[in-house]
Amino acid sequence: MSRRRYAEFMRERWRIMLGYTGLVSVLVGLIILLPCVGLPFFPGESNLAWGVALPGLGLSLLGGLTWGGLLPRGGATISLQEGAVVVVLSWLLAVLTGAMPFILIGGLDFTQAVFEATSAWTTTGLSVVDVENASRLLLLFRSVMQLAGGAGLAIIMLSALTGPSGSGLSAAEGRADQLVPNVRRSAKLVMTMYSGYVLVGGLALYFAGMGWFDAINHAFCALSTGGFSTKAASIGYWNSPSVEAVTIVLMLLGTMNFVTGYALMHGKIRAVCKNGEIRLQMLLLPAAALIAFFGVTVKIYATVGQQVRVAVFETVSALSTTGFSTVGYGDWNGLGWLLLVGLMIVGGGTGSTAGGLKQYRVYVLYRNLTTELRRMFLPRHVVMEPDVWVGEQQRFLQDSDIRQIAAFTFLYFLTLALGTGIVASYGYSLKESLFEFASALGTVGLSVGVTAADAPAGLLWTQTIGMLLGRLEFFVVFVGLGRILTVPPIFFKGAKLRTLLY
Repeated sequence: MSRRRYAEFMRERWRIMLGYTGLVSVLVGLIILLPCVGLPFFPGESNLAWGVALPGLGLSLLGGLTWGGLLPRGGATISLQEGAVVVVLSWLLAVLTGAMPFILIGGLDFTQAVFEATSAWTTTGLSVVDVENASRLLLLFRSVMQLAGGAGLAIIMLSALTGPSGSGLSAAEGRADQLVPNVRRSAKLVMTMYSGYVLVGGLALYFAGMGWFDAINHAFCALSTGGFSTKAASIGYWNSPSVEAVTIVLMLLGTMNFVTGYALMHGKIRAVCKNGEIRLQMLLLPAAALIAFFGVTVKIYATVGQQVRVAVFETVSALSTTGFSTVGYGDWNGLGWLLLVGLMIVGGGTGSTAGGLKQYRVYVLYRNLTTELRRMFLPRHVVMEPDVWVGEQQRFLQDSDIRQIAAFTFLYFLTLALGTGIVASYGYSLKESLFEFASALGTVGLSVGVTAADAPAGLLWTQTIGMLLGRLEFFVVFVGLGRILTVPPIFFKGAKLRTLLY
């Protein structure tokens, strides 16, 4: 291919990528506008609507012009690498636009606003907003962003896309599992399940004792495993076993792989019980709750009821990466902190709204370890392949699968170590730094007080980067940014041809 033809080809590919970015921007702008629907229920805040409407309308208009002007009629197929560019650009636009209401009507500076918007879209839940004095419109705005971020911007836009283009976009965001062979139908099924969870969850929280506004916000943030609350004391504000029980169910639904949830809804209990993530969860949660009970809560809280409730709720919140809490951790011992950090690192199910290393990867590494140990006691000619169950499918793991998971795990812990070191450099203790950055990287939201409105700007930016890397799972960011930074010079400045991640 000649240099000229290659340049024309790359310009056409970038037109398509920017066109799809425009389409996503339209949808993100509409999501940002959505909280304005609640204004009739708190009319005293109608004067604040412009702070949400202006960014939402602006992004939708810009996206619509880009979409209509660049994307070929009928759409086009994009590769996984091109999907990574769309995802990275879309998330950057979503974060920057989502930060504007926090600046315009929330009183935050740019660093704080970007941090809050990133925490919302990535469903982390760490916050620098004074929720006790914030407007209801702003609180609903945060919750809506978490709900949308939990479903995944890629999944949301898949409902508007058809054909193989959707596969590249969803896979680029780390959501390659499908409920059914058709990508668009899978997206619709996920949105139907998600909407049903939210509706039932909101009603359940209302009847458990929350007001309507609180119930809606907490249903949004529990299902998205986001953790934003309308109260400074989070779920602990209600001190209600009923509220905690409903929230636990919602957190578990949010952290479950959508494919597994689909199988459960259709009564395929046997398939669900075979699932490696479910088996790991059934082992981790009871074990963690028992350790928290005997090692921590029994020594701190007065009644057995509270000791059990705290042990169960906090461990579920940490493993599901939701970030709701019923107590503070200042009086917890080192064992309790270590337990929560470990659960936050493991995280939720792959293909769910949760973050962390993901239970699937942990289970695969465990299966590989047991296979290697068994292989040591067998003759050399015996061939063994570890397998895992996802939904109703049995998957035999190839060496390439295990290598990729091992590389991701190494990168995750390397980032955790670097981030912890940066946080510690601001004067915080090692255990505080590890806890807080593990929460940010795992998109959890539990905090020991490091994250605050008066935190140093450098610390907030470190956590912001950690949240984005954790949500988009590193490789997507690297590929997307790599193409963004290296492709334009090639066809704009006539540099030498070379293969570019195709």
